[in-house]
Amino acid sequence: MILKILLVFLISMVPLIELRGAIPIAIAMGVDLPEWAVLLIAVIGNIVPVPIIYFFARRVLEWLSNSSVKTFKKVGKFFLKKGEKAGDKLLSKVHGGAYLALYLFVAIPMPGTGAWTGTLAASILKLDFKKSIIAVILGVITAGLIMLLISLGLFRVIFG
Repeated sequence: MILKILLVFLISMVPLIELRGAIPIAIAMGVDLPEWAVLLIAVIGNIVPVPIIYFFARRVLEWLSNSSVKTFKKVGKFFLKKGEKAGDKLLSKVHGGAYLALYLFVAIPMPGTGAWTGTLAASILKLDFKKSIIAVILGVITAGLIMLLISLGLFRVIFG
């Protein structure tokens, strides 16, 4: 059982999969825990990388942009430029609602959204750390609840 719990925790940390994949996997594996515990493990696993992403993502891209290796420089500049351009466009549309937009982006359990992408965007746009982290954590909890409800309903329909 400890291995299954650890697996759910680790899957929740993986970019693009996050708790959106970990919760259905936990339910399908029949982890012998209450649903709230599965949700809690997945949420914690998904949140663990968030501060690291926030503090280091932009720094890594800036470092790559200043690299003497042409390919690294090109990649770093591309992602910084693209991220800043998309972010500025979004910020101009939300008129002060950046943190609500960040929350909603993370909360919607769709491919390409989630804590990793949302935190990366907050880092690139130099949004306030504390407000960004709160928005991302609330988004992760919301996405986790949605995924838990969907997983329980789906597996109960399939397996009775």
